[in-house]
Amino acid sequence: MNSFIFKNQTLCHYFLGSLPLMLIFAAFFFNFGSEAEVLAFFKAHSQAHPDIKSFAKIVTNWGNAALYPIYIWFLITGIKQRKTDKSRLRFALVFIAVQLAVSLIAVRFLKIAIGKPRPGEGTFFEPMSMKGAYHSMPSGHTCEIYGASLPLILRYRNLLLTLGLGIFSATVAFSRIYLNWHHPSDVFCGWMLGSVAGFAIHLFSKED
Repeated sequence: MNSFIFKNQTLCHYFLGSLPLMLIFAAFFFNFGSEAEVLAFFKAHSQAHPDIKSFAKIVTNWGNAALYPIYIWFLITGIKQRKTDKSRLRFALVFIAVQLAVSLIAVRFLKIAIGKPRPGEGTFFEPMSMKGAYHSMPSGHTCEIYGASLPLILRYRNLLLTLGLGIFSATVAFSRIYLNWHHPSDVFCGWMLGSVAGFAIHLFSKED
């Protein structure tokens, strides 16, 4: 019974943490007819509102880095307390390993293999392309932010923390679309990969 409740709480916080981004996608679905319309709208909006565009650039450039100090803290305190409590060190090391495997290696391989053009770079795919203009899918920023936020959400299962990290992660993901650097489908794929990374970190860092 306790295991069932624990699993339910974990899934509830996962869905709640993903909800802000899902609401953004729902808004796209009901208000736009295609990805091209979404990108055209936000391209015009960002050109008309340079202050918002500047803020979006700050978010997209520094959003992922904002969570690094948290994991550095887990690593440092985990090393200091490794003789009495190995959970923090294990959490930090698993995070590093999974993020390298998924957000770096897997994402880079998929970008090259798929060869999807970024917004404004054409419509034809170039599989196995080494050109950055054809590395649109999946969104690496989105994968990385959810790979970093979800382990914290699933570790603590605190309502305010879940909502806060969910909104923050969705803001980082949305900035990629707002700046016309990714298609919505790229961001969606990034979220799915980030979810895999987040759950892997949560599961592999749990105490036996």
